[in-house]
Order: sequence, then C-alpha cells, then structure tokens
Amino acid sequence: MAIKFGRPLERKIGFVPVEAERGEVQRNPLDLTVRMRRNRQHEWTRRMVREHVLTADDLIWPLFVMDGDNARQPVPSMPGVERLSVDQVVREAERAAKLAIPCVALFPYTDPALRDESGSEALNPDNLVCRAIRAIKQHVPDVGVLCDVALDPFTSHGHDGLLRDGVVLNDETVAVLVRQALLQAEAGCDVIAPSDMMDGRVGAIRKALDAENFAHVSIMSYAAKYASAFYGPFRDAVGSAKTLTGDKRTYQMDPGNSDEALREVALDIEEGADMIMVKPGLPYLDICRRVKDTFGMPTFAYQVSGEYAMIQAAAQNGWLDGERAMLESLTAFKRAGCDGVLTYFAPKVAEKLRAEK
Repeated sequence: MAIKFGRPLERKIGFVPVEAERGEVQRNPLDLTVRMRRNRQHEWTRRMVREHVLTADDLIWPLFVMDGDNARQPVPSMPGVERLSVDQVVREAERAAKLAIPCVALFPYTDPALRDESGSEALNPDNLVCRAIRAIKQHVPDVGVLCDVALDPFTSHGHDGLLRDGVVLNDETVAVLVRQALLQAEAGCDVIAPSDMMDGRVGAIRKALDAENFAHVSIMSYAAKYASAFYGPFRDAVGSAKTLTGDKRTYQMDPGNSDEALREVALDIEEGADMIMVKPGLPYLDICRRVKDTFGMPTFAYQVSGEYAMIQAAAQNGWLDGERAMLESLTAFKRAGCDGVLTYFAPKVAEKLRAEK
C-alpha cells in the first residue's frame, strides 16, 4: 500500500475501471476530494496562486564597455550582446531607466596594449569603467551602477590577481583591489562587487571605503564563485580568453562543494558584505537556496554567459522556445530564493513584462 504524508492513497483515490467505449464520457468519475488541477484550469487562477513572480525589479543588466565613439561591437559567442563605447553605455542605461531595471553592471574590454602583469590599468582613474560610471551618473543618476572588482580584464595573464612564479598572490592582490574599489567609488559607483575570490578582500574594501567617507557605498560580494566551464563567452567579451594562463582553481570554488560555500558567505557577511552573489546561476540553484535559508541576506545569482549562450543558441536553431526558456530560467532563480539576477536577458525580459501589463 502506497503511503503519502502518512495516509494510504487508496482511502482517497478510487480506481474505477473504464468500460465506456472510446469517445464516450466516463460515467463513474474518480472519487477525489483533492483535485490539484482546479487551481490550474484558468489563466486568472494560475496568476492568483502563483508563488513566485518575476519583475523588472529583480534584474541587473551586465554591460561590456570598450573604447571608441558611437561604437557597438557584437560578441560572437553571445548572440544579442555587444561591447559598447561609453556613449552607448549611457544610451543603454537610459533604456534601463525606461524599463525600470534598477541597476547595470559594468565590465571593461581593455585594449591589449594596456594590459600588463600587474593590471595597472585597473588603477587608472580615467579607465573605461571609471569613465562609464561618471557618464551614467551624469545622465542617468537614478540607475544604480555595480562595478566588478578584479584584475582579470586588466592583466596580461588573465588572472584575477597578481601572479608570481605561477602563483596568484592573495594579500598583495587585496591591496590592489582596495585601490581599485576606491577609484570606482570616487567615480560614483553605487555597488562594489569583488569577484576575485581572494581571502579577506571584502573586509579590506569595507574598511577602506568607510575610512574614505564612502560608507554609503554597498558591497555585493561574489561570495560563492565557482571554477566553472560556463564562463567562456564572458572571457571572450572582456578579452581574457586568449590571455589566461592555467586556470583559476586555486581561488575559485570547486564545483563539488556546497558546505564550503556557506563558509565563504559567512565570512563575507562578517567582513561587511551587504549583499551576496552566487555564480554561476542555474547549475548552482541548490547553493542559492542554502545561502538564502541559512543567512536570510539579500541573495543574488549571476546567470552567466554560458547559460545565456546555451539558451540563445538552442533558440536560434529552433530546438526550444527561447522566450519561454528565458522566463522559465529566471523564474527558477526566484523560486530558489534569489532576490535578483544578473542576466544578459534583462532588457528583453523587462520589455516583455511591460508588454504583458
């Protein structure tokens, strides 16, 4: 006898033989007290009982910044995504404001001639990111700006930190990241997002921000960032795919670990993180759920470039309904406990949500 929630199923469900001829309505309906389909039979009932709802408020839009004027350059491995000159980034920020997308995230495509072993361009107060921050804040001040803090877009070796004899240095890297974060805050950045996974960087950045009168600047920590295969198209977009030497497994998390993510999150919260991020997204929904349930902190996920590219490629080949897959994937983040998602689908989703109102 099958047992469900402590009760024999046979007590509520009667299995009646169907003797009617094909096409004839069954005259002996099942004796069901509970019929789950009643709440699904109409669009209005489905909306009324829906547990999780996706809105534009849940979206953060990542943008890639490059040199130039009135320039847009497609990223081949990310259909629909472009590198943008600073003036075009401002246009997209204006679009975000019209679509009620609360925040954009900036990532630079640095000229290879400006990359070096130490990532010194990260400390240039007039680098791409700082120029883009100032331009957005001048023209669209009510849109939030989130800035990645790491050295990989600026180093000739493609790593997130300083490299010596093949080893990524922790404490020395943190000292540089602190200076990078301060430059971004001075330019007007609203949310500092350390993505480097160096130990102690959140506490060091928080201390420096507070000391320099930037106590109002938030930190969204890439607290659980995994050494993932899903970052490939992003590295194409920022130009680090061809420069990366080795891999990032000595500082990014092992995909097989879950408890370790909670330790990472706990440390970042203790060090002053205001918001927490899990990266990648869909392959790590279990981590999102554990983080939210354990800490109750504002929790975000990054639907990374590989996730985006897979959906786009499948849709372009006619293998799935791209729009439905897009919405379903983002709803999954909400169901897993996320307060928001960094996603390249942000403008498309926001436009669809607006059209449905």
